[in-house]
Amino acid sequence: MIEEIRLRDLGVIAEATLPIGPGFTAITGETGAGKTMVVTGLGLLLGNRADSGAVRSGAAHAAVDGVWSVPDEGPVVDRVREAGGDVEPLGDGRAELYLGRTVSSEGRGRATVGGRSAPAGVLSELADSLVVVHGQSDQLRLRSAGAQRDALDRFAGSPVARALTDYQSAYARWRALDTELSELQGDRDARSREADDLRAALAEIESVAPTAGEDVDLAQRAERLANAEELRLAAATAHEALSSELDAADATARVAEARRSLERGSIHDSSLEALAEQAADLGYRVADLAAGVSAYLADLDESGPHELAAVEDRRAALAGLARAHGSVDAAIALLESGSARLAELDDDGDRIERLAEERDAASAALDAAAAALTHARETAAVRLGAAVTDELHALALPDATLVVSVAPGSPTTYGRDDVTILLAPHPGADPRPVARGASGGELSRVMLAIEVVIAAVDPVPTFVFDEVDAGIGGAAAIEVGRRLARLAESSQVIVVTHLAQVAAFAGNHLSVVKSNDGSVTASSVRRLEGADREAEMARLLSGLADSDAALTHARELLDTARGAR
Repeated sequence: MIEEIRLRDLGVIAEATLPIGPGFTAITGETGAGKTMVVTGLGLLLGNRADSGAVRSGAAHAAVDGVWSVPDEGPVVDRVREAGGDVEPLGDGRAELYLGRTVSSEGRGRATVGGRSAPAGVLSELADSLVVVHGQSDQLRLRSAGAQRDALDRFAGSPVARALTDYQSAYARWRALDTELSELQGDRDARSREADDLRAALAEIESVAPTAGEDVDLAQRAERLANAEELRLAAATAHEALSSELDAADATARVAEARRSLERGSIHDSSLEALAEQAADLGYRVADLAAGVSAYLADLDESGPHELAAVEDRRAALAGLARAHGSVDAAIALLESGSARLAELDDDGDRIERLAEERDAASAALDAAAAALTHARETAAVRLGAAVTDELHALALPDATLVVSVAPGSPTTYGRDDVTILLAPHPGADPRPVARGASGGELSRVMLAIEVVIAAVDPVPTFVFDEVDAGIGGAAAIEVGRRLARLAESSQVIVVTHLAQVAAFAGNHLSVVKSNDGSVTASSVRRLEGADREAEMARLLSGLADSDAALTHARELLDTARGAR
């Protein structure tokens, strides 16, 4: 429930506080005073798109703040805390929730939820649990088939909700199988070509049998073989320097002589023992190096032009695979994964048959789910039509009959039903779709009647109606006021209206007051009671706040409404 809304620099409203509270609140005011800005401000708190055009002329930004009374546990509080905010406990299972929204003149916006900054999308998520807003555009929306189906499903409650969940699950499975089967059948030729190409590619890769990193190793081997003579000369020179049978002054002999000299000296100075050990270790290393160089020379001697030719042939085969598949590694990867893909492609015939059987079974399950959903809707449609008809009789349409038709339609994610709301305004008239046959006033009352009926089975915390009484007056307007008051028995109701007959039934009457200092027009909001409320009612009735006849009529209306409440 909305406790209070504060507006600043929004449209023509400079600053205003709207005390709302429980029950039925009516908001009235002169044309152009800014009544619609109240709904605009509420829309901002509910996550509607920010519009810089809503900022009051000359102001840097507009601000809207709202205080809600909500249960201290449940989805609303959970979502607020997920967003980083919190609520203020009030006791008795209630808590206060603060929401805020600012819009700059450049179009930038900022939202706060429970005292913390949050994306405007969080406000939209909370709105589904807090408020239902109806304006004249929603009357037009009621003309759409989707909105009429939604109204029926809301009224039907859990039986349709369960049936719809089952249907949507069956529909998703059938749709996935049907799509997969259609693609498989449509791409059969392409998949056959893919299988042939893959089979040839795998045969080529298997014939070459590459190994990971082989191309790099072969490149290094080819470089060595191509420069074998230069490498042989370098190795032979190194070997001779390290260990030569012809030269007693080679490295091995010199290191050995150094070791022996250090060992002889260590008899007189023990510190030379460590140096002698290092010389011995160096001798072993030189010997190992000489042996390694010798082995390298032997390997070079065994290599020859015939090996270089073999290496180049192998490199050419690997290069062919790299050109065909991007790299040798990619060819190896294809060899590992291609067999499974080839088996899948070769299995197309059996797979199509299996998918066709699965799709047929899914189609049968979908038919059953669709029939169950249709039955649940048809059952609810009879009850909804009868209940709304009773409401229309009380809304100054005593001879009207409303029928909710559920007819076969094209399959969608919402079922196979075309839901149409039909209205017969008087006996003998054929029921006609409200989308084509209802006047604006009739559509307003049909929408209100539907909301009153649905609220009895699916309560909504707050309803906001923005001039839904357009196109009606007189006795019909009085009955609309009665029904809004009845709706306020189970929900908070806020109505922006220009009809005294509607405003009279409100327990809380707010007026948007316009003042003009000659250059700037500004509006504020005040609560009306006693003589002030009678004067506003007289103005709504006649345009004259001080007309004795209008004041008398206003008092009569207020007395009638008080008696009804």
